[in-house]
Amino acid sequence: MASGRFYLFCMVLGSLGSLCILFTTYWMQYWRGGFAWDGSVHMFNWHPVLMVSGMVVLYGAASLVYRLPMSWVGPKLPWKVLHAALHLLAFTFTVVGLVAVFQFHNDSKITHLYSLHSWLGIITVIFFACQWSLGFAIFLLPWAPQWLRSLLKPVHVCFGACILSLSITSVISGINEKLIFVLKNGTKPYSSLPSEAVFANSTGILVVAFGLLVLYVLLASPWKRPDPGALTDRQPLLHDRE
Repeated sequence: MASGRFYLFCMVLGSLGSLCILFTTYWMQYWRGGFAWDGSVHMFNWHPVLMVSGMVVLYGAASLVYRLPMSWVGPKLPWKVLHAALHLLAFTFTVVGLVAVFQFHNDSKITHLYSLHSWLGIITVIFFACQWSLGFAIFLLPWAPQWLRSLLKPVHVCFGACILSLSITSVISGINEKLIFVLKNGTKPYSSLPSEAVFANSTGILVVAFGLLVLYVLLASPWKRPDPGALTDRQPLLHDRE
């Protein structure tokens, strides 16, 4: 029964995450002119779509792999690989999203990394890279002793939640910054709340809702992997070690 509620909750999360991506894509397509890869502002439009897709939705999905009840028994290696692969895919989306915005800034002669949004975003990406590298080295490769894994596991989980929180903050600050830049000079000002502002703000609310629900499952819900020994939890990785 508990697992049934969990999977229902996952369906809600999946729908919410899909809406985050669809809303962001629609905003860029309908109000901002669509997509290109030519250094123009249309190249920039890939940036919000890829960052929401990678740093929020895929990152959130990857974080919940070990909350799946089916991952609690049997070999653990496939779930480790899935966890790492989804995070790597999220990071790939993120890197392409950064390339889009940096190339646009280069071609438009815009200064890089001057805003609070950009600072938060770069810090988040750096933390993400460190988190993935450390997780791969400690939890996926076979060399680390069990005591080290046990010591770093709560740090890894907490740091992952912090990265997701930073991602959400970066996204909503980016939405706000974009609206301030584009809703001026010949358009309805942001303060008059035109339809684009309503839609983009709503997108930000969806992102926040998705992120908070993921954090709830990670940190506060009863859906957590049982302690070692409660279920068959040990799985050799290249050698007969956790």
